[in-house]
Amino acid sequence: MGGTVRIFIDDRPVEVPPGTLVVDAAKRAGVDIPVFCYHPKLEPAGMCRMCLVEVGTIQVDPHTRQPLRDVEGRPVVQWMPRLQTACTTRVAEGMVVRTNTLQVQEAQRAILEFLLTSHPLDCPICDKGGECPLQNLTVRYGPAESRFDYADKMRQEKRVPLGDLIILDRERCILCGRCIRFQEEIADDPVLGFSDRGRGMEIITFSDPPFASYFSGNTTDICPVGALTTTDFRFRARPWELTPIPSLCAHCPVGCNITLEVRPSARKGGWDILRVMPRQHEAVNEIWICDKGRFVHHFATAEDRLRQPLVRRDGALAPASWEEALERVAQALRQAGAGAAGIIGDRLPNEDLYLFRRLFEEVLGSPWVTMDPPVFGGEAVARYGVGVGTDFGRMGRGSLIVVMAGDLEEEAPIWFLRVRGAVRRGARLIVAGGRPQKAERYADPVLRYRYGTEALVLLGALRALLEQDRIPPAVRDRLDGLEVLRARVATYPWEALEVRTGLPRAAMEALAEAVAEAENVVFVFGREGVVDGEAFVGMAADLLAITGHVGRPHNGLLPLWPHGNTQGALDLVGVRPLPAEVPVLYVVGADPAGDGRPMPRAGFRVVQELFLTETARMADVVLPAQSWAEREGTFTSAERRVQRFYKALPALGEARGDWEIFVDLALRLGAGWRYFSPEAVMDEIARQVPRYRGMDYAALARTEPQWPPVGTSRELYFGGTARPNEGGLGRVWPTEAEAPGARWPLFWKDPEIPPEDALMVVPVRRLYAQGTLIERTPHLRNQMVAPTVGMHPETARRLGIAAGQPAVLRANGRALTLRAQVDLSVPPGVLRVPAQGAPRAEVVEALQIEIEAGVRDGAVLR
Repeated sequence: MGGTVRIFIDDRPVEVPPGTLVVDAAKRAGVDIPVFCYHPKLEPAGMCRMCLVEVGTIQVDPHTRQPLRDVEGRPVVQWMPRLQTACTTRVAEGMVVRTNTLQVQEAQRAILEFLLTSHPLDCPICDKGGECPLQNLTVRYGPAESRFDYADKMRQEKRVPLGDLIILDRERCILCGRCIRFQEEIADDPVLGFSDRGRGMEIITFSDPPFASYFSGNTTDICPVGALTTTDFRFRARPWELTPIPSLCAHCPVGCNITLEVRPSARKGGWDILRVMPRQHEAVNEIWICDKGRFVHHFATAEDRLRQPLVRRDGALAPASWEEALERVAQALRQAGAGAAGIIGDRLPNEDLYLFRRLFEEVLGSPWVTMDPPVFGGEAVARYGVGVGTDFGRMGRGSLIVVMAGDLEEEAPIWFLRVRGAVRRGARLIVAGGRPQKAERYADPVLRYRYGTEALVLLGALRALLEQDRIPPAVRDRLDGLEVLRARVATYPWEALEVRTGLPRAAMEALAEAVAEAENVVFVFGREGVVDGEAFVGMAADLLAITGHVGRPHNGLLPLWPHGNTQGALDLVGVRPLPAEVPVLYVVGADPAGDGRPMPRAGFRVVQELFLTETARMADVVLPAQSWAEREGTFTSAERRVQRFYKALPALGEARGDWEIFVDLALRLGAGWRYFSPEAVMDEIARQVPRYRGMDYAALARTEPQWPPVGTSRELYFGGTARPNEGGLGRVWPTEAEAPGARWPLFWKDPEIPPEDALMVVPVRRLYAQGTLIERTPHLRNQMVAPTVGMHPETARRLGIAAGQPAVLRANGRALTLRAQVDLSVPPGVLRVPAQGAPRAEVVEALQIEIEAGVRDGAVLR
């Protein structure tokens, strides 16, 4: 509904949109109404009764339509006979609300007195002490003393594990239901609930394993008491002892804003990250983070971090000084010159990526530098990525979200939450993929195609649009290459598309119809099962362009990149081929050997890393780098939002920032570089790189008020303990399609499609897949997904493999040692492997399987 309604709260006139809850209207007007069960991100429940207020309506003369007034000229108010819950009452024109009358105050004292009858008096040892809404509201609204006998308090269990990550103290729980409603409404993991009745009511978990959710840590943020605590922070520090540092999560493409809370640790003997909290950014992660982002930080201070340089002597890596190590590297690079090659990981900040490319191209004169892992679709995203201002939180009725070749919850968990929120507000979701996923619960329709035929599915949708001439005239005038596209698409008959994709023509036409009819379309694309990424993303871009869904907010392509700065790596380094053999190979923040990706043979190898990875073990020189927590920098999310993070910890041992190492090497090689901080590097990027124009640290640090208010002592009861954003909201660089008067070129490439009877290896990304960083988080050890090769029972019979059988699969020159898992969700003819085990989906040219002592040739050929 449009417009506003005018109400009065404690004699203050307030104008708010129709349908606003009284508690929210009061908060926006600066009036506090205490709450426990209510949270602005959840549906109102009216359970705790703490928000009771007086509500009335100004009486209106039916003839004059003017307010009736008493003898003193004041409007006549007809009050409701009982107090009303402000969290369930919605505003109406002429409403009058009183929040501080004697009747209201007595009700508030009574509610608090009842809550405290069974609440333990353990504030001095409670982790919530210092940021506890119950403490704060008791001081402001509660009774000075209790009339209940202490001996009558309800005794309950003090330590109830709800899983490996969350501990419940049943005595502290006030049964507000926030945790239950978060899991049901936001996460769609209804694994918590109430059990028993009366004073014996308690929270329990229904799932096996317990509290099975990627989002469990958020319940501790919104819990208004100390009933829910995390296993990695419980009893480790008091909130006021911690120093909050704004940072970013680098584990996935979302770019979640977080706060690292640090202090000296008795457990580790130095500064440590004691907990990670969500930092509010309503356009990115709102006030939520996933459990991987919350708990996978222990690698930063892990015992096996590299703390000093290593050089190879007599065939073994041995400790060395920085001077010796850098001089060896500089000498090798000097001799190699333009023949040297570099690989840099997409987890590194933009400042490091920029200098690494400059080191090779400008100092060494070498074009052989690339990012890792290689991804496809970068050029299409630069042209037709989601428009500036895109925000899932503002999408609803009239919007369409398409997810194809990717699993939102596994690859970008917070996008999963936000897309589900958009669907609840009326948006439509289409999920297209080769296997089931959780997001399909809300999808209409679900398109189940054969892996490797993604481009053909979209080609079918394009054919339907072109045959029906569904191109708006204003869009047609901006397109380049339309007739070429029309001619090429027409060469693919419907019958062939149906046979190859496994989808009926009607399904592809339904996709086309949905895209054409929607007001806004965001197309989220992943890499699962994709054989020809260039053709796949190109078809997706064409589908959006010919329907006008590019160049504006809430429209365009959105990639499921593997990490938090993949976009930055594309912007500043890019994906390039390398020679098969080079004199010197310099690998930074990447582990191609451990991840099963090819890399050039080299006479001399340099590896710059946090840990002694498989690639580092092969090196001649290993340089210890700082983690993201030990320095400052910037990341660029998949939405192309450039954001900054801040230094939280001192350097571990002798570790140096990657940018510092590059500067030192450039100086040794004769370059006149003068960078004294990452900020100086970013200043140059903001001047020299067009996409990043004007994005210096000051610009990225700008903030603005956000709703709901969170984090401060005054707002803890309302929005929870998520931290307010004081580190900056960042900036998004615009796509080429957003330029005034820009032409929209269309793409064509004949897609490469696997043979119908081919056996395919399909890497699948899992949030808790084993890896270098997550393996150093003991709290997630039981959650990590064991590496297996999943296959349909029919495929297992074809290959002669039994479930649970350990096997070595040698496919296309790579060996995977995995345990077989027979799974009906895996399509026939597909070997599902961990994403770390194969660089991309591919057809198996030749397969050899080693089972126990025997070796059998599968002889599966294309």
